[in-house]
Amino acid sequence: MKKTAIALAGFAMIGLGAAHAGDAAKGEEIYKQVCFACHDAGVAGAPKLGDKAAWETRLAQGEETLIKHSLEGFTGETGTMPPKGGRTDLSDEAVKDAVAFMLSKVK
Repeated sequence: MKKTAIALAGFAMIGLGAAHAGDAAKGEEIYKQVCFACHDAGVAGAPKLGDKAAWETRLAQGEETLIKHSLEGFTGETGTMPPKGGRTDLSDEAVKDAVAFMLSKVK
């Protein structure tokens, strides 16, 4: 029993190191509260929700990079993303969920 508990704890710790891809269903609510302000209209070069062409080069960078830019902020050739969309009170998980929602519309 003790060995099983230790093994399970070890697997749980390994899982903590994996990137959380986000929950698109939860992310939709965050999108509607925060992200829509820029991503519905393309403000400051934000790629519009569902615009596959606008997301193409961003998707090529990988989801990990998109999450990092969403959390930390980023200024690129086509626009600016403020950290956490300007809502620094959002948890990292909420931002990841919002990213997952937006990506679900272009994959």
